[in-house]
Amino acid sequence: MQRGTIRTPAFMPVGTAATVKGMKPAEVRALGADILLGNTYHLMLRPGAERMARLGGLHSFMDWSRPILTDSGGYQVMSLSALTKTTEEGVAFQSHLDGSRHMLSPERSMEIQRLLGSDIVMAFDELVPATASRDVQAAAMERSMRWARRSREGFDSGADHAERAALFGIQQGSLDEGLRRQSADALRDIGFDGYAIGGLAVGEGQEAMFAVLDYAPGQLPDDRPRYLMGVGKPDDLVGAVERGVDMFDCVLPTRSGRNGQAFTWDGPVNIRNAKHAEDLAPLDEACGCTACTRFSRAYLHHLVKSGEMLGAMLMTEHNLRFYQDLMAAMRLAIGEGRMTAFGQDFRTRYYAKGA
Repeated sequence: MQRGTIRTPAFMPVGTAATVKGMKPAEVRALGADILLGNTYHLMLRPGAERMARLGGLHSFMDWSRPILTDSGGYQVMSLSALTKTTEEGVAFQSHLDGSRHMLSPERSMEIQRLLGSDIVMAFDELVPATASRDVQAAAMERSMRWARRSREGFDSGADHAERAALFGIQQGSLDEGLRRQSADALRDIGFDGYAIGGLAVGEGQEAMFAVLDYAPGQLPDDRPRYLMGVGKPDDLVGAVERGVDMFDCVLPTRSGRNGQAFTWDGPVNIRNAKHAEDLAPLDEACGCTACTRFSRAYLHHLVKSGEMLGAMLMTEHNLRFYQDLMAAMRLAIGEGRMTAFGQDFRTRYYAKGA
């Protein structure tokens, strides 16, 4: 892309409110990230899309010169807002911050993402619970496809921004193969620069998610990036890459780090556990991050148990480094034609023992 190459498979750290919590942008880049994710819903409410544009756009605002993907805001509208009302026009909602009323439509979502200066813009879609009936899922998918066409038209009207940015469509259909095929066909007909697999990682479990991923990526064009939204745990990432997914985002590495959980090649580590209180070993001997090369498990345990800010920062740095190392290892395995063996070896070690 114009702001830099994105190596796939890629994991995008989540910078919801123009910041990856606990990290400086240069540090996130140094850990291996090629691209960050920003959140349209949060940024449109604070500081505001028009204000962001007046301040020079999201990249200069947060000092990140590489690509940024912005989600459409649809998921947060459904999950965070009060008194939502969905119509064919869009979603009217009440801000979770101050109760103010807003309307988010495909056209407004495209406008906000353009004002932010997004490099990868996500189409606006409608989300319903995975437990909803097939009729409800079908109606939401069909509306999402109508909104996808409006998103395409709204994006294309963006002049120079449309020339330098990319627009991704979002496949919907929950766990239903037929609905997902209809969605994929509609998206192909419209035409997008990349394609996301939406409506997963919403409580259905790994087995059900993988069952969808056994067919969903193959329904989408194989010459465009395929992005699994909101995923996930390290073993989720490996399984999804094996099934043909190229891009991921998730709050898990940063949120878990703040809560005292680290991900390692030997499985998750809960640094709060008392057994770490006098352990002078590193968190992960295979990791080159600051937490692992300069501090002991005992010190990290002390920081996290004490609620010290440094504990959250170090644990976050470690998790982001691990996720980027995992992506790099999979890129190498794919390049060398040994992804199947890599996946098997990873799971054998990752599931062998937790700490």
